Amino acid sequence: MEVTTDYMYPELITPCPNTTQHLNGTVLVLVYIIVFCLSLLGNTVVIFVVYFMENRRTSTDVYLMHLAIADLLFSLTLPFWASYIHAGRWIFGTVMCKLLSGMQEATFYCCVFLLACISVDRYMAIVKATQFLNQKRHLVGIVCALVWLCAFLLSIPVIVNRDAFTPEGMEYAMTCHDNVTAENMDNWRVSLRILRHTLGFFIPLAVMLFCYGFTVCKLCHSRNSQKQKAMRVILCVVLAFVICWLPNNITEFIDNLMRAGGVMETCQMRDRIDVALYVTQAMAFTHCAINPILYAFIGKKFRNQLLTSLFKKGLLGRDVMSRYRVGSVYSSVSSRHTSVTL
Repeated sequence: MEVTTDYMYPELITPCPNTTQHLNGTVLVLVYIIVFCLSLLGNTVVIFVVYFMENRRTSTDVYLMHLAIADLLFSLTLPFWASYIHAGRWIFGTVMCKLLSGMQEATFYCCVFLLACISVDRYMAIVKATQFLNQKRHLVGIVCALVWLCAFLLSIPVIVNRDAFTPEGMEYAMTCHDNVTAENMDNWRVSLRILRHTLGFFIPLAVMLFCYGFTVCKLCHSRNSQKQKAMRVILCVVLAFVICWLPNNITEFIDNLMRAGGVMETCQMRDRIDVALYVTQAMAFTHCAINPILYAFIGKKFRNQLLTSLFKKGLLGRDVMSRYRVGSVYSSVSSRHTSVTL
């Protein structure tokens, strides 16, 4: 995933008039800063809660902690892109351009792959009624390591081809962009986006729909209310992923068709797509701050565990913990097999 700079530098792509230059970049900058602050706070709390669970962590908790780390790293790039948009030019040099672009791409893939891993984990635990990964904790670590490795490998093309440079005819407007020849620009972008659509959205989404489809069917015939409640947050997490990323994927898919000649490109159509990319990208970026909010407002066990952790660290009094704590984190045997973050 990349920050969309096409509306800032339209001559890199099309001779059409730059009608999107009048879009209010201040709004996007504010969105980035708000998302950054919410993500920094929320994901730090999630990491804190899961880290201090000690030996009570389930395999899903481990995946969720890695998901929070990936979301946190993703959000750390947003202030730089906000500065980029506000200044109208890239001021951080080539090394930071490559580093931030690569980090954003890698953490995007990592988040998607981890969501797919969580769906498989819940499928195995509920539908297949096995806690194999919980019993083989080292395997969860191996899976997470492979996820991060694959995410890094998939980010290499962006790291290699992204540069800070001054486009021809724009003497003072340095950009952080794919530095490939004009003849290969569209082919490169289409190929990269097809890879992202396939591996970074549609295949993981298919895995989630398959696993959660069977899981929901199983729970509909189950009397285990603990597991049913646990699934609410997971389903909300997947739904949030779809709502945030589907519009951006659809818009980029249409843009790919235009660049590949599958859809006739006109200046009016190009302008609409550029505006849509501008808006849907802002929607997609909010995803890194949403998951902790879902845990806090829907996940009773997450709130209980947060209060317990704060109490153990001496940051919360017993009276306050008793007042806001609902039930008990350890209230049932079945909770041992259910993510406390849920």
